[in-house]
Amino acid sequence: MPRIAYVNGRYANHNDAMVHVEDRGYQLADGVYEVCEISRGFIIDMKGHLDRLDRSLRELRMEWPVERKALEFIIREVIRRNHVRNGLVYIQVTRGVAPRDHAFPTKPVRSALVVTAKRADPMAAAKKAEKGMTVITVPENRWDRVDIKTIGLLPNVLARQAAVDAGAQEAWFVDPDGTVKEGASTNAWIVTTDGSLVTRPADFGILRGITRATVMKVADSLDLKVEERAFSVEEAQSAREAFVTSATSVVMPVVSIDGKPVANGHPGTVARSLRDAFFAIAEKSPSC
Repeated sequence: MPRIAYVNGRYANHNDAMVHVEDRGYQLADGVYEVCEISRGFIIDMKGHLDRLDRSLRELRMEWPVERKALEFIIREVIRRNHVRNGLVYIQVTRGVAPRDHAFPTKPVRSALVVTAKRADPMAAAKKAEKGMTVITVPENRWDRVDIKTIGLLPNVLARQAAVDAGAQEAWFVDPDGTVKEGASTNAWIVTTDGSLVTRPADFGILRGITRATVMKVADSLDLKVEERAFSVEEAQSAREAFVTSATSVVMPVVSIDGKPVANGHPGTVARSLRDAFFAIAEKSPSC
């Protein structure tokens, strides 16, 4: 069955879906995006993701391409047409099509919208969580406004490829002072020896992850303490546990950082507990 994408007002075969050559997203990375998990027929944390999309658009002085309710309908329709019960849905908005120029278009143009969905195997993700992931660290080299979820992801692409080249699955950006920022596509966490969860404050230094926020609610339901503070690579390597969060990985244990095992080199009980309880706490919207 062919995949279906939504592009600027029409549903099209995924292989035939395309944007204009002068779309500012293609030309200048002038756009933002969101990705929501689809689990057991529900869209996870859709409200949080669309709230963050609204913030990203406002920060870049960009208009919504359609009304929010209309976008929710489109998201569900793309999921329905692709028969996705478990997977991901991507929403991308760019400033639109205009003659190439770094400045905003002088004549108003409509923001461009692309929505796609794909299936994923929850059992494969569960097996990955049972094994855990390995992480390398790379120097922070991104712009200061990583709190905006833009499509300008080249540093993240290079960081993730560095991880792949090293036989790892994720890369953590590290500030000059040696403290961890976040992953190429994840938020970074550790568990201290006394059982506290630690993650960097979500100011302008990291993306305010929607899954990150839900994990804090899960932690509260499990009576786990959460500290928002910086932590060093060395503290992470000597931590009781480490893990990452994102819409694509939910809660994924980290078993090695720069080749050094975290604790005994196996996924820990805290990350497992958070992952097991996540779906019960997360906001769930029917996908159709």
